[in-house]
Amino acid sequence: MGDKNKIYLIDVTNRDGVQTAFIGLSKLEKTILNMYLAEMGIYQSEFGFPALQHEWNYINANLDLAAKGVMGGMRLEGWVRAAAEDVYKTVKHTKVKHLNLSISTSQIMTDGKFGGRINRNDILEMMAEAVSAAKEAGMESVGVNAEDASRTEPYIHDKRYDEDYLVRFALTAKEHGADRIRYCDTLGFDRTISIYDSVNRIAKAVQIPIELHCHNDLGYAVANSVEGAMGAIDAGVDAYINTTVNGMGERSGNADLVSVILALTKSRGMQDRKILDPNVDLTKAWKICNYAAVAFSQNIPINQVGVGSNAFAHESGIHADGMLKDRENYELYIPDELGISDQEIKPIGRIITTGEYGGLKGLRHVYANLGIQLDNERDILCLVQYAALHNQKPLTADELLFIAKYPAEVEQILTVDPRRIDE
Repeated sequence: MGDKNKIYLIDVTNRDGVQTAFIGLSKLEKTILNMYLAEMGIYQSEFGFPALQHEWNYINANLDLAAKGVMGGMRLEGWVRAAAEDVYKTVKHTKVKHLNLSISTSQIMTDGKFGGRINRNDILEMMAEAVSAAKEAGMESVGVNAEDASRTEPYIHDKRYDEDYLVRFALTAKEHGADRIRYCDTLGFDRTISIYDSVNRIAKAVQIPIELHCHNDLGYAVANSVEGAMGAIDAGVDAYINTTVNGMGERSGNADLVSVILALTKSRGMQDRKILDPNVDLTKAWKICNYAAVAFSQNIPINQVGVGSNAFAHESGIHADGMLKDRENYELYIPDELGISDQEIKPIGRIITTGEYGGLKGLRHVYANLGIQLDNERDILCLVQYAALHNQKPLTADELLFIAKYPAEVEQILTVDPRRIDE
């Protein structure tokens, strides 16, 4: 028997993860990642910036794919500033129906970003106007982000946390139609006990689902995400945890997707609570983590939770002896649970590929090996060439299959026009 309220996962790799300095994903790679997240049973992907012109084709193509059932039951949600102008731009140029609105609540950011031109009441009014605009525009769900919530302090700056203001913020959002409040530990400042207490108080006072968005600057991202979510659950509301694949994100990253899943299902006291969204399929972990590593051009650290090359390696004599007697002596979970196969072997010898400079014969050979016979070879070759140019790396088998199956959407995804279209 599990808890009445549940914890759902909202992956933000395609929004926060792609903001990792010096690296990023192509629009095609973001699309494949959305497909993998959907296969994994993730509740929602924060898949991009609908107020940003170069995202429009990618966003609308992904929504078209979702309408065809390609994304399963996963929601695709956009991120904008809590500003009515961003909402209007979203509605004008995209088909987005789920939206998260973000604005800072801490005094240090209110002062630092707006130069003392606005106060906390102004923040509430700006947020309320944006929420109302989103609901009036027909958004099916609206989340409101309290950026830097963990450093929200009263005017007297006596180092107390100011949940009173966060409660006002959440109540105002709820009154104007918000469906969730995102508590952002933007600088990874919280501790597990403080984030639990803050979220629990807000959730009890407002009775609205709480979303946790935690950064890893002090190494607390996963722990804070889990304990913050438990603060919401214990207050009688659902919780949502923001994750990124392989923990990608600004500075030291965000809460790692696989680590959060394992913490919610394998840690002390959690095994029997069945608190995680039952749609989540951990056996897809190996596939999505390795794809993200290739797409971001960042190898998975050997000690990465669950999917690192040393995650199931044992050398110490005592450990090896214990493992050989009973794996539960030194393992909380097994490789099969994460979809790790013994057959992860790359082909060697003669290899023919297709890509930016490939031709028709090579294309036929590659697709034949994938079990695909193409009717529109020249069109697919053109898309493959442009996709390889777009990615700036060899295409994976799933990317090639996707191109063959959804050529119209691929053409839209690959189309980026730098000419100014609209404000």
